[in-house]
Parts: sequence; C-alpha cells; structure tokens
Amino acid sequence: MKALCLITVKPGKVDGVIEILKKKRKIIKDVMVVTGRADITAILHGSIDDINNTVIDFKKIKEIVTTETLIEVEVNMGW
Repeated sequence: MKALCLITVKPGKVDGVIEILKKKRKIIKDVMVVTGRADITAILHGSIDDINNTVIDFKKIKEIVTTETLIEVEVNMGW
C-alpha cells in the first residue's frame, strides 16, 4: 500500500523536520519540500498499520503542526 502524507510545519523549521524524517527510513520512501497548503510531503510504502504508526510518530515531532494522509485506493474503473 502507498500513501502520501502532507505535512505542515512551524515557520522556519522545514530543514530540521526534513532531517528528522530522512532518519526515519522504515517505510518513508521519499521526502520533498513542496509549495501549496503543505510544506513537506512524505511518500510511504507499507501496510495500513505501518502507515498509521508512522503518521502517529510524525505527531511526536514538535515542529510539525498538521498532517494529512492520502492513502492509495484500488478502484476498478471498468476501462
């Protein structure tokens, strides 16, 4: 299963959070600084439990303000 986690951080803390996330490489496959409503995105690959536990761990990073996780779904569009 794949997921994209949108992360908003406190002003001026992006670099520090990026370094923390890069050290947590268990299911995090990529970390990117982005523009828009989020500051950082993390691409996650793992079971739903692994994704859930990883996002819960993100909440323990004091510089992170909010997260929004977009989980991949398999849909048969009939094409």
